[in-house]
Amino acid sequence: MTPSKAKALDLSAVGLSALCLVHCLALPGLALLLPVLGFWAQAEWVHVAFILAAAPVAVLAFVDLKTWRPRSRPMIVVASAGLALMLAGALEFPVAGYERPLTVLGGLLLAGAHIASWRRRGHVCQAC
Repeated sequence: MTPSKAKALDLSAVGLSALCLVHCLALPGLALLLPVLGFWAQAEWVHVAFILAAAPVAVLAFVDLKTWRPRSRPMIVVASAGLALMLAGALEFPVAGYERPLTVLGGLLLAGAHIASWRRRGHVCQAC
């Protein structure tokens, strides 16, 4: 994968994480003002859609597709932990009250791993 494609994947993953955070933090506040958005904010399919969008992007960004090996093991561990926390939040595991904190923490971990990967690739390419 070329460095520009890898950077684009990392940037899109950060964007998806930001969108997830906006959903988790802003929509509940807007739901107080607009009952229609409240119905959409609580829809379970939205959480599943975010996970289904985030997981493939993370795999494409953190795994070298030619060798199917991780680009950086520490970043893949952080990204996997973030995805696991997002999944736990979406499935309301262990209890429904932890949904928002687990999802936000997972999104921050995943976005942080993508930002670190993006910065790491930028330094490698500048040295070339």
